[in-house]
Amino acid sequence: MAEYKYDIVIFGASSFVGEILCNYLAGCKEEPALRWAIAGRSASKLEAVKAKIGKADLDIIIADASDETALRNLCGQTRVVTTTVGPYALYGETLLKVCAETGTDYCDLTGEVQWIRQMVDRYNDTAKASGARIVNCCGFDSIPSDLGVLYTQQQSQELFGESCNKIQMRVKAAKGGLSGGTFASLINVMKEAAGNPALRKEMADPYSLCPGESNKARQINPGLAQFDTTSNSWTIPFIMAAINTRVVQRSNFLLKQAYAKPFLYDEAMQVGTGISGRLRATAIGGGFAGFMVTASLKPGRWLLERLLPAPGEGPSPEEQQSGYFDLDFYGTTPKGKALKCKVTGDRDPGYGSTAKMLGQASICLARDINKSEVSGGLLTPASCFGDTLIDRLKTYSGLSFSVIE
Repeated sequence: MAEYKYDIVIFGASSFVGEILCNYLAGCKEEPALRWAIAGRSASKLEAVKAKIGKADLDIIIADASDETALRNLCGQTRVVTTTVGPYALYGETLLKVCAETGTDYCDLTGEVQWIRQMVDRYNDTAKASGARIVNCCGFDSIPSDLGVLYTQQQSQELFGESCNKIQMRVKAAKGGLSGGTFASLINVMKEAAGNPALRKEMADPYSLCPGESNKARQINPGLAQFDTTSNSWTIPFIMAAINTRVVQRSNFLLKQAYAKPFLYDEAMQVGTGISGRLRATAIGGGFAGFMVTASLKPGRWLLERLLPAPGEGPSPEEQQSGYFDLDFYGTTPKGKALKCKVTGDRDPGYGSTAKMLGQASICLARDINKSEVSGGLLTPASCFGDTLIDRLKTYSGLSFSVIE
């Protein structure tokens, strides 16, 4: 096995979530000690990160997202590159390409399904040949959903001797905020889709990340405001479902239909019961629809870009600490057996908890997942990390996985 100077390099360390991630890694107690460095295009900003997290001895690597030579130099020094530089559709391809070509393992936070599909088409074969494990979606989108489904399937096999052919995830409760970087990625997706009918069709396909999948079923799309008999609550669409459902289906595809043939999966967010729940669902669902319509129009995007947080802005440290999420997974087997599992997190989903998930995914890839066990390609959290990351998240990241009934 090749020797590297670093286990992990954090690319985009001075971004909003990058700085939170660095602060988390600075406090990690790994044995032997984690060898890591930070990278980006601004030396002054990276020095500021070092000072803020109290790691004066941390190495810095200067590289721009578009500088292939600098990125190759970076990849030559580390086992894993973890990048927080988004929107990935604008700034992510060169680094992913270099990792795929050099055999360097890679983690990111993208939720941009159209970009992931492009990367699968362009670099999956290259990564397979080099041995690079390229793992997208290693934050709140989509680790809790992807590993929550994997956990539910494992419990179903243990309890009933068969996998679920249907799982529904319901966001029971969550508290957290969105950063300017998240909004920038969302606006860019809507901008790309607005002028490209073929892309809109691709993004509407629940199997868009499963090229070559033959065993398909018509997937469920929860409505804007409806009563959900699964959770006995009024629900609205979950904003992360567009990426999470595709990632879960890709995991099933990569794991050779480990879940069922075919497999149904959907997500929604609970908002309450009774008349108050119905009113809340109607109001929030209508607002969600209005936002999507506004974001699909050029004047609307111009307005949103001026009203929403700018890149680099996001929840305060206090808001991150007080955040949480509580997700329920309802599984049903072909023989009608049912179970309910739960995944919870103890920080703001998109930042405090995401930084811990991304950090542990990076460490897991660098230290726990041998290339003889998991070969290269564009992978998902479940297909790459499996139980190993579930154990790490339970031990070090404030997540819980449990069977409720």
